[in-house]
Amino acid sequence: MSLRDATTEDLAAIMDLERTSFPTDAWSDAMMRDELASPHSHYLVLEEAGLFLGYGGVRAVQGGADADIQTIAIAVTARGRGRGRELLTALLRAARERGAREVFLEVRADNPVATALYASEGFLEIARRPRYYQPDDVDAVVMKLDLVGWAARAAADAGVCS
Repeated sequence: MSLRDATTEDLAAIMDLERTSFPTDAWSDAMMRDELASPHSHYLVLEEAGLFLGYGGVRAVQGGADADIQTIAIAVTARGRGRGRELLTALLRAARERGAREVFLEVRADNPVATALYASEGFLEIARRPRYYQPDDVDAVVMKLDLVGWAARAAADAGVCS
């Protein structure tokens, strides 16, 4: 299994998984292309044995105090094996390397698996956006992570001084 930086050459595979994972509110090709090309975004692709298994992105302006997890998607056949966590932690490290101190995200209120993953990494619910996800009328749970504290815990868990 390998994580690598996403490029615009990955757009077709990303959009296939995007449409499968988020059938009613998938991003457009143009939106994703802009994200992949933005100097303020960092996107990763997860592959194994030549198979495209997932992608994720974080928006973190170099030197900015906060960042936003834009999206994470894992192929159905690859779920439940820690790959979402691997993508999330790599994106959090990238945000920290760019200087972010806090990370925000929105997650569908009807996605308890993703919500539990984020909470297990230290994200806390700070708000709800009613009927945010359309056309499904599903609330967004807004979550926030103290990235400095998260990085310190990760370093301590790895036995490294922060």
